[in-house]
Amino acid sequence: MKIKNILILATLVGSFCACDDLINPALENIQTEEQMFRDPSSAQGILGYAYGQLPFETKSTTDIATDDAVTNDLGNALRSMAQGSWAATNNPVSQWDARKATIQYINLFIKNAAGVPWSDTEYKQTMFTDKLLGEAYALRALNMYYLLRNHAGWTESGELLGVPVILEPEGAGSDFNQPRASFQDCVDQIYSDLDAAMKLLPVDYKDINDASEVPDKYKKIGVENFVEYNSVFGATFNGRISGRICEAIKAQVALLAASPAYAGGTDVTYADAADAAAVVLDRIGGVAGIDPTGYKWFMEKKTIDALGSGACPPEILWRGSINNGTEDYAFGISQEKDNFPPTLYGSGRINPTQNLVDAFPMANGYPITDAASGYSASNPYADRDPRLSEYVIYNGATYKDVQIITGAYSSDNNGLNKTATSTRTGYYLRKLLRDDCNPNPSATNAQKHYPVYMRYTEIFLAYAEAANEAWGPDGKGTHGYSAYDVVKAIRARAGVGADNGDAYLESIKGSQDKMRELIRNERRIEMCFENKRFWDMRRWKLDLNQTAMGVRVEQSGSGLTYTRIEVEPRKYSDYMYYGPIPETEVLKWSNLDQNKGW
Repeated sequence: MKIKNILILATLVGSFCACDDLINPALENIQTEEQMFRDPSSAQGILGYAYGQLPFETKSTTDIATDDAVTNDLGNALRSMAQGSWAATNNPVSQWDARKATIQYINLFIKNAAGVPWSDTEYKQTMFTDKLLGEAYALRALNMYYLLRNHAGWTESGELLGVPVILEPEGAGSDFNQPRASFQDCVDQIYSDLDAAMKLLPVDYKDINDASEVPDKYKKIGVENFVEYNSVFGATFNGRISGRICEAIKAQVALLAASPAYAGGTDVTYADAADAAAVVLDRIGGVAGIDPTGYKWFMEKKTIDALGSGACPPEILWRGSINNGTEDYAFGISQEKDNFPPTLYGSGRINPTQNLVDAFPMANGYPITDAASGYSASNPYADRDPRLSEYVIYNGATYKDVQIITGAYSSDNNGLNKTATSTRTGYYLRKLLRDDCNPNPSATNAQKHYPVYMRYTEIFLAYAEAANEAWGPDGKGTHGYSAYDVVKAIRARAGVGADNGDAYLESIKGSQDKMRELIRNERRIEMCFENKRFWDMRRWKLDLNQTAMGVRVEQSGSGLTYTRIEVEPRKYSDYMYYGPIPETEVLKWSNLDQNKGW
């Protein structure tokens, strides 16, 4: 990418501050690099681009390429990928171009940030430079993490490689034929950027009320007025990347590196990953800080509706902007339009599988395959984990005060395979949706939604996974809680095992293998439809080819019969635990090695 091409940027409107006010820079004029960085607003436009291109999948997308879901959108690229079309020339989950372009912008900002006249006051100039550089380092680390997650892999020569580490803006005279750095070198660079960011950023953006609260490093350069400190690091900037978010990114990176798919090419251990997650969790009091209603954060309507600009509820560590628009692209009702059952004016796009439904235990905590569970194949949804009815619409469930019949006997289009927008599995999505929305074109009613970037539950489960591998189910390392403690708390808040002290968990707490299985299952349940399963299966090296199953419910006399059906095969090869480098890039640059198999 040439420098002249990235200098077509806009001046950001206003002060580029709160989460709900972040906008992508528009194309207004063409400036030279020198002109760009003489103007603070234009310079912030560079960083604004990085925020505008955050790598998060903010709607459920990749789950339909796993054993957790299918889609009735038969032309969906991820569906095709899961059935055998994934190639280095056809990669719908590629992050290569977007992340590298974003890193280019960030590198340009880092190079020039200190010379931008952010303020006429010397100490405010220092504070602004610190904060914005800290954000830039953190954003570069985040983008590098997504490049690793999507494109790192083992090569034919037996090396675990990441991506080229580019720390300077590239221009017309740059050597673009750069080799991929080792996976470990990439992790080290991410850690370096995060450490640099955390030295510059506050843990959280919040207003202080007294000059005594100004950090010593700024007192030493003359900051005596807390109002001036707040003008740079105060609550106005909630939603931008902070020290707390940096710690969470580090925990995610460490867990990826310690996982079975990557552990052979890095020195990051599960103990390291547990320690990194604990840094985040200790800030909220460890297990005591688990949000009691965090498993249904998407339906906490009063909390969502009352959120201030950039503020996060207890379950959410980082989020995007709140939206209640009704346009097709808007977040206010688009998920409901896509996923409500047909009779509720939805397209029923994401269909949970029987595989996922079977993963939910009984309310007593036992897996449905356990003889002690009390599971009945003729009444399969009775006495199940309460999360099942919060996340999935199954046959006979009531949603929006309407009984939804997904069985083959349904008299309306909600039934199995009735129309192109009907369920293919016997299930509809409920998670992520607000039941007070109405996609009816003649009476459309949107509600406030926000995309979630990071949840605390994910970090708790990361700690549980890593702690169990490092120290066993009851081991705590240097921390005050174990994998067992975390899993018990997560299940308890959902009401699992409430009547028997979670007897199943108690029965397996001495087994690292059984605890591993349970932790992975809890992560599957808690994070379903949040774009985690696709990547978790790969880093754990699970069987990718489990056929997506559904259920055919039919009337039989006065009762119902439930028959498992095959809905959609999965066709992945073993080398697909790691994504490809784009074939166009490999052909273009001789030093760029491809991952094995691609």
